[in-house]
Amino acid sequence: MIRDTSGTDRPVQRRGGSRRVWIVTGIGLLLLGGGAVLYPSASRWVSAKRSVDESRVRIAQVVRGDLERDLGVQGRLVAAFHPTLYSPEEGIVRLLVDAGDRIRKGQELGVVESPSLDSRLKQEESSLVSARAELDRQKIQSRQRELQNQQDIDLLDVQLQSAVRALARAEKTREMGLIDMVAYEKAQDDHAIKISELKHAREKAALEKDNLQIEMRNQELQVERQKLMVEDLRRQVAVLTIRSPVDGLVARRDVAERDAVTRGQALLGVVDLSAFEIEIQIPESYADEIGLDTAAIIKYDNTDYPGKVTRVSPEVSGSQVRGLVRFDGSTPAGLKQNQAVSVRLLIDRRPDVLKVARGPFLEDGGGRQAYVLDGDLAVLTPIEVGAVSIGEVEIVSGLEEGDRIIISDVTRFEKAETILIRR
Repeated sequence: MIRDTSGTDRPVQRRGGSRRVWIVTGIGLLLLGGGAVLYPSASRWVSAKRSVDESRVRIAQVVRGDLERDLGVQGRLVAAFHPTLYSPEEGIVRLLVDAGDRIRKGQELGVVESPSLDSRLKQEESSLVSARAELDRQKIQSRQRELQNQQDIDLLDVQLQSAVRALARAEKTREMGLIDMVAYEKAQDDHAIKISELKHAREKAALEKDNLQIEMRNQELQVERQKLMVEDLRRQVAVLTIRSPVDGLVARRDVAERDAVTRGQALLGVVDLSAFEIEIQIPESYADEIGLDTAAIIKYDNTDYPGKVTRVSPEVSGSQVRGLVRFDGSTPAGLKQNQAVSVRLLIDRRPDVLKVARGPFLEDGGGRQAYVLDGDLAVLTPIEVGAVSIGEVEIVSGLEEGDRIIISDVTRFEKAETILIRR
């Protein structure tokens, strides 16, 4: 028979109860402390209507500075001088260049063959030779007539001197009683006749000289008129050779080789590659704010170039207004016809204003609301905006310098009063 250990057992006092109490008490105190710390965040979490990860929103800070109100448009380069060359006369055209060929100023581009104009020129040149010959003939005749008149005057002058001497002799002989009164009176009459004849001969010679000078002047005018006609026809024949007015290239050919053309018909289009303008389309809503000499910034090859508006069309087409911008200063090299460029039109400049970066929030909230960050909570706040540029928005009221707002798309928040930003 085996005995148990009851005889050797002794009751002992239980240990460890106080340690468990302390552990439970410590855990409770930690929970109470953590709850006190986390209570504000928890309350904010509970009050937030929506939550979003911070990486999914764009946040910008309200700052103070100058705001340039501008408008960004796309444009295309066009040659400032792109004339069309026309046929000066009807005829057959012979072109010497093709579309795309580079050309120099004064270079021959084509010839219009006009047989009728060539024939008229030859006829008028022949008429000019004839008119000059007639003028020379009149000059010779005029000299001949002057010599003849002078000869007649000299002869009458001699006859007058003879009559003077005859009268003197008659007077002496009458005093001596050698001639009768009839012979003496005849000598007087002959003297008077010769004086009259000489006087009229001189007057006639002067009148004939004036008449000859008038006729000669008239013939000189005929020669001058014919000369002008010949020069005009020569000019018309010369312009039958079509020459380039610019250094550039041939943009197009409007006719084919050996085509029959009429006067004033388009033949070629050329462009001057040394001077470019930028053709832009301005939204109708901005057309009244943009005028001549409005400053512009032209972006080409990652470089900004100053420019200015030189023309704004008064016509609206498809809610757009056509405008032209020209480089204000140096023109970059390598420009090409119809090349696309970006243009920023500087409409207005407002100094020392509150502003923030522009984003989709402006259109989503109609410029009347924005989510302002307060720690990790974004609160929907009423605001008022002013001028709007391509990259910035003027804040009139509702925000202060240093405030941070959400500028990305806020339509997904469905106008919730508060949004929790998870970091």
